[in-house]
Amino acid sequence: MRHGINLRKLGRDSAHRLALFRNAVTSLIKQERIETTLPKAKEIRRFADKMVTLGKEGSLHSRRQALGFVQEDSAVKKLFDELADRYKDREGGYTRVLRSGRRKPDNATMAYLEFVDRPGELRPAKAPAAKAEKTTEEVKQPSQ
Repeated sequence: MRHGINLRKLGRDSAHRLALFRNAVTSLIKQERIETTLPKAKEIRRFADKMVTLGKEGSLHSRRQALGFVQEDSAVKKLFDELADRYKDREGGYTRVLRSGRRKPDNATMAYLEFVDRPGELRPAKAPAAKAEKTTEEVKQPSQ
């Protein structure tokens, strides 16, 4: 049974994998776009979105949690000051993965991982979907 298996191992032991994710998220926050292999980009996206969510919370506890994962104080400052303000109206989906071709030596699929809604992005972001609120009349009348 495959219970509790939810990460790609990426050919690394757990400590090396965690170090890879921490370094990549720190670089992504500082540079706002990185190029890496496609499987790594898909895994890094999970952690980067969690860090932006911590930045949006803005509490001291969330700042300390981010400092425990992100490796530079300047990156945490940027996360809580710039990125949290940029994504205050967005409810997730802060990053995008764009395929960029294949790496020549080993033919690995490469991808750009970047934050959406930033200046100089590779592809313009779609606007966040507005939630459709039901009126009281729609709720009371059953659809036929």
